[in-house]
Amino acid sequence: MKTKIWLSSPHMGTNEFSNIKEAFDTNWIAPLGPHVDGFEKDLASFLGEGMHVAALSSGTAALHLALIMLDVQAGDEVICQSMTFSASANPIAYQGAIPVFVDSEERTWNMSPDLLEIAIQDRLSKGKKPKAIIVVHLYGMPAEMDRIMEVANRYEIPVVEDAAEALGSSYKGRMLGTFGAMSILSFNGNKIITTSGGGALVSNNEAYIKQARFLATQARDAAPHYQHSHIGYNYRMSNICAAIGRGQMDVLPDRVQQRRANYTFYKEAFAELPVIQFPDEPTTDYYSNRWLSTVLIDDAKGVRREDIRLALETENIESRPLWKPMHLQPVFEGSPFYGDGTSERLFERGLCLPSGSNMTHEERERVATKIKACFKEVVV
Repeated sequence: MKTKIWLSSPHMGTNEFSNIKEAFDTNWIAPLGPHVDGFEKDLASFLGEGMHVAALSSGTAALHLALIMLDVQAGDEVICQSMTFSASANPIAYQGAIPVFVDSEERTWNMSPDLLEIAIQDRLSKGKKPKAIIVVHLYGMPAEMDRIMEVANRYEIPVVEDAAEALGSSYKGRMLGTFGAMSILSFNGNKIITTSGGGALVSNNEAYIKQARFLATQARDAAPHYQHSHIGYNYRMSNICAAIGRGQMDVLPDRVQQRRANYTFYKEAFAELPVIQFPDEPTTDYYSNRWLSTVLIDDAKGVRREDIRLALETENIESRPLWKPMHLQPVFEGSPFYGDGTSERLFERGLCLPSGSNMTHEERERVATKIKACFKEVVV
């Protein structure tokens, strides 16, 4: 069997191991420690805009804490982008709240500002004001943040940015993760940088971050004994994971460029196949880290998205359909949804191609050759 080409595998730099060794040598193995503090400072410095950061066990944990601090309770409603991974919506259910899903727009595949306003107005007409809006920067592409924030501010609903896939992306020169009341990052093994598992909560409101750290360490009150006045969570990042993260921050700009180079390669490789369409950055205001290179397949010529995925699979090449929209997921059946079919069309035609920053040129050529072979007998 040929060597596996992964969709998005971890890519270590040169300082991660020495950071881990330092943690072992100083016996900072337990949760928290100097690398956690340092990683938070590294992230805050990278994001700019006066951000404060709490390093946590996952992006999902960060989103859960954000909803808690926005006082989302059982029976409340939270607007969420439908086209996303389930981790964007699950924390709403953790709180016993009701997700209200909003469809995407065609340019960025992210939340439609027009449909967002329609959803808000309809929920208000039913006597329900949403407690929060969760907008996702899908595959690293910035959402239309100016319009989304204008709508959210007009109705006085806080925005939580799910920037799990978008570290290193920017909108109008401003880093994603710095627009909302709070935002979340993910450092899962497949992300643009990884801590093996982990995430972060980000805000320019330091009070949110201090409260998040308190809640994430079991909400222990200031006392010589263990005393608790709030429900707490075991959500803080370990010093070992943060040691990896600090090394990854050293190479983050390189990883962004390597991911963007993958996208450029694929776009040039398939330039003579107009049935393969690429999501371009709409204007120079949008800068995507291209976490995953994604395409849409026009099946009018007889080759479907699934034909390509299965063909790649025979060559031991991992690819994946786009995220299945949340309003189509059995677990969220019956949840309110405001859409025009955009995310469903994208899901039916969309494919994520291998996009690791450690891919070799030969591996990219192998992917392109197999995809081209799917069309060799098709007139395009």
